[in-house]
Amino acid sequence: MIAPSIGPRRFDLRRLYTAAALIPIVYVIISYFPPWALTLLLMTGGCLALIELYRITLPSPPNRWLIAVGLSLSALVLAKHQLSLFVTDILTIGTLAVPVTMLLSSGSFHRRLKETTLVAFGVLYVGFTLSTVASTRLLPDGERLVIFLALVTWAGDTGAYYAGTLFGKHPLAPSISPKKTVEGAIGGLALAESAALLAHAWFVPELSLSDALALGLLLTAAGLSGDLWESFIKRRAGVKDSGDILPGHGGMLDRLDSLLFTAPAFYYYVTYFRGLLPSP
Repeated sequence: MIAPSIGPRRFDLRRLYTAAALIPIVYVIISYFPPWALTLLLMTGGCLALIELYRITLPSPPNRWLIAVGLSLSALVLAKHQLSLFVTDILTIGTLAVPVTMLLSSGSFHRRLKETTLVAFGVLYVGFTLSTVASTRLLPDGERLVIFLALVTWAGDTGAYYAGTLFGKHPLAPSISPKKTVEGAIGGLALAESAALLAHAWFVPELSLSDALALGLLLTAAGLSGDLWESFIKRRAGVKDSGDILPGHGGMLDRLDSLLFTAPAFYYYVTYFRGLLPSP
């Protein structure tokens, strides 16, 4: 998510153009294609986000073998529901053998340990969290639940961006992201709650009104946490954006930062609190 400025700022129209191009594509894949298509989309976006993450966090020059391992493990985590358990286990064991071997190889142990830890972190941070989107798609009426998740997450991001741009005066977390504002957070919550209520009334009746209100609050808090976490990573790395692949949005990691936190929060809410389980 692009952080809103404190004080007046012109809107970046490229942000709207990019969203207008991507939203219909994502909607069609979620609604009209089988679950493997969404998994493939998540694998593509996740690998691009991981490459950006490794580029800004791994010691230079980055170890390309370890990056390949991180990408492979994340892809396996995302595809676990599409592959047989035996195939997944064999591929995972084989892939894990590579970083273990490299960790025990010659060279600076501190550097090798740091690289291996960062690669493992990336698999959890991107691969595992995005896998909960694929898991949500496999629930009863999963396509509608994924659209609910995407809609409320997007509404929280959008509300925070425009409310912060128009009205932002009070910094929210200046030591992490000076451009995040309290006004932006309130705007994000307001639009996320509105989107959750609209979705409840329109196409997700299996979630009660109290569920919609609770999820609006939960996903706003999770999305803001994801945004601040990515801001912390970028601040430590000394970069403004994770990349420039999406005009007006920055990198793929910038676009997915909120979803990486809202997706697991949503999945575990609907499975543990609402008792929705994948069809046998």
